[in-house]
Amino acid sequence: MHHRTATVGGHEIFYREAGPADAPAIVLLHGYPTSSFMFRELIPALADDYHVIAPDHLGFGHSAAPLVGEFTYTFDALAEITSGLLDQLGLDRYALYVQDYGAPIGWRLALRHPERISALVTQNGNGYEDGFVESFWTDVWAYGADPGPATEPAVRAALGIDAIRWQYVHGVPDPSLVSPDTWEHDFALVSREGNDEVQLALFRDYQNNRPLYPLLHEFLRTSEVPVLAVWGRNDEIFGPAGARAFARDAKDAEIHLINGGHFLLESHLDVVAGYLRGFLGRVLG
Repeated sequence: MHHRTATVGGHEIFYREAGPADAPAIVLLHGYPTSSFMFRELIPALADDYHVIAPDHLGFGHSAAPLVGEFTYTFDALAEITSGLLDQLGLDRYALYVQDYGAPIGWRLALRHPERISALVTQNGNGYEDGFVESFWTDVWAYGADPGPATEPAVRAALGIDAIRWQYVHGVPDPSLVSPDTWEHDFALVSREGNDEVQLALFRDYQNNRPLYPLLHEFLRTSEVPVLAVWGRNDEIFGPAGARAFARDAKDAEIHLINGGHFLLESHLDVVAGYLRGFLGRVLG
């Protein structure tokens, strides 16, 4: 596995790369509050047969993290940077694997260049209203609608180590399978000076992903792109209804609900990799 950087829009973007350059490409897009670190064990499981690219979004991981006064953090802007990176790398055809924040970024890539998408894999990456678990999202919607001292404390709590640890272990039948390195790593990066405001900006912007969903559904129907939804069914952020919903629009969607949580790769790597390799082998050859 190679660890590289590229300058996109004046910002340094870190990415992990593995596998033959002439093999079918798959782009892995991480969620909050992590980075391409979440794919550190999945990448080797794919690299024999696929060209794997896993970037850190701006403001996350080892990528640059300009302050909010220096960059306007929105999902549109993050998708623009990811698109610029893939253009630099010469990727004009690739499968997308999306999780959490990676989903709205990936949907924008697919809608911008539908001809480039060979397959879609969503692992607890929402594309339907069905997927939102109300108990988690009520505070996010309130903050997006009216950001201020009355609504910010509830979402700011998501930046704390207890909340980050919860994302990793909730819904996992055996939490001892999940390494503490995960939440400690993420918390250290989120705790960098000024990064709290970066994350709050993205919390405020998340509501602007929802209007994309009908466009995504139309893309799924018209393109007939192959779709795999492999989902931790105990996720209390994006519930299993969000996985099942892909069957409404994606032709012959393959859906697997696994007895795990939000960060399924930490507890069920082999299961996910098995489904993923089988799916990619069928649809990409």
